[in-house]
Amino acid sequence: MRDDPTDTVNTQDDLGQFPRTGRFLMGRSRMRMTLEERRVLEDAATTVKDYPARHHLVRRGEPVETSMMLIEGYVTRYMDDREGYRQLVSVHIPGDFVDLHGFPTGRLDHDIGTLGPVKMALFDHQTLVGITEQHPALTRFLWFATLIDAAMHREWIFRLGRLGAEGRLAHFFCELYARLEMVGLARDGKFDLPLTQPDLAEACGLTGVHVNRTLRTLRERALLTFKNGRVEILDHRGLCAVAEFASDYLYSDVGVWKAG
Repeated sequence: MRDDPTDTVNTQDDLGQFPRTGRFLMGRSRMRMTLEERRVLEDAATTVKDYPARHHLVRRGEPVETSMMLIEGYVTRYMDDREGYRQLVSVHIPGDFVDLHGFPTGRLDHDIGTLGPVKMALFDHQTLVGITEQHPALTRFLWFATLIDAAMHREWIFRLGRLGAEGRLAHFFCELYARLEMVGLARDGKFDLPLTQPDLAEACGLTGVHVNRTLRTLRERALLTFKNGRVEILDHRGLCAVAEFASDYLYSDVGVWKAG
């Protein structure tokens, strides 16, 4: 029998009770998990590691036996072409399961690397097997997290395929603000972002020069400033309009079906 629904926590108190998985519980879980389920997930993160900035975490095709949840810092998934040009295919924030999809597949079809210094919680795949066998509701919660990843990938495809330079950058910043706000790391239109202009170019399919010009345009239109790793959204509604951004694909208001 599942715990009473009142036996749940959905506030910043999660960070004190669950230091390894608290951001995930605040944001990406999108559901009311029982305290038992939260403890099971926290206890499953048996190892915590620190990694330096610009560090390779996983290379494409390598076998993986653990999955990583980001506790602090920023991580990116990326792919390089034969000439070494890079495309960032996602950016991950604290609370994200960076490579949960590697649990069933055993390897990844892309690389993963840090942007700045990061702290990671590691989940052994054999431990995750035990969760899937013994905790079906928690398994659905983890499945839901991968579905959110897929929804974001679709939105990134739309952004790169249909939006111009201003729209691409605006959409990128709107999405990150929405996600960071969910986990308590953005407020009043402001958040830290340790990306360089070349990083933004690789995320948005632009040249570095084009990114520089577009950031200047967004600043001159009093929509956004980005300086020294600090973002300030000056006109959120206006920026969302330029980005054609709606946060519904993040499913922040959707729970997960639970039996019992």
